[in-house]
Amino acid sequence: MKITFLGHAALLIQTSKHRILIDPFITGNEQAKGKIDVADLNPDFILLTHAHQDHVLDVETIAHSSGALIISNYEIVTYYQNKGLEGHPMNHGGARDFDFGWLKYVNAVHTSSFADGTYGGQPGGFLLKSDGKMVYIAGDTALHMDMKLIPLYGTPDLAILPIGDNFTMGVEDALQASGFVNCDRVMGVHYNTFGYIEIDTQQAVRTFEQGGKTLLLPDIGEAVSV
Repeated sequence: MKITFLGHAALLIQTSKHRILIDPFITGNEQAKGKIDVADLNPDFILLTHAHQDHVLDVETIAHSSGALIISNYEIVTYYQNKGLEGHPMNHGGARDFDFGWLKYVNAVHTSSFADGTYGGQPGGFLLKSDGKMVYIAGDTALHMDMKLIPLYGTPDLAILPIGDNFTMGVEDALQASGFVNCDRVMGVHYNTFGYIEIDTQQAVRTFEQGGKTLLLPDIGEAVSV
């Protein structure tokens, strides 16, 4: 798998046969301007962890142009189905085989609502198995004990964790989370996009190094191999 950081918490996962877009917030992110063009993404699937605007802003534009299948909780998928888009609903603890691989919807501790006030169901994260690898996509979340259940399904080759604090885990809690999920290689997201979540990235990397872990902070447009 190749995972390209699109800014904030948006990712493009390329498997051997499919393109999977995660939480597309691109056109509203000043840091992504001139670096990412939503017209070029063309995903086969769009995975959404929750309904907040900084995770779903570009869903409709991209889904209309690409025909991508939206996968998320029941409330989010229904919201987009009512707009004429295709979706597959899941809920916490549920797993399913898709064309790209195996996907499980797991717990996250956060909130979830659309910008228009519509209830977005309970937030979640994803476990993805594809091409012989497993990735844990935590979504926006606090540190929580359910993370200790993740290794029941295998050892993640990469954990994608929020590190910006204030609205989600900070660096120290993310380091703790990496231990809970039994993963030494972490990709940090949801940081430095705006004032509330600005962090010292060099210190964050050192904190993980001191904990015996690796924290990857790719530039927007940069890819990480799994």
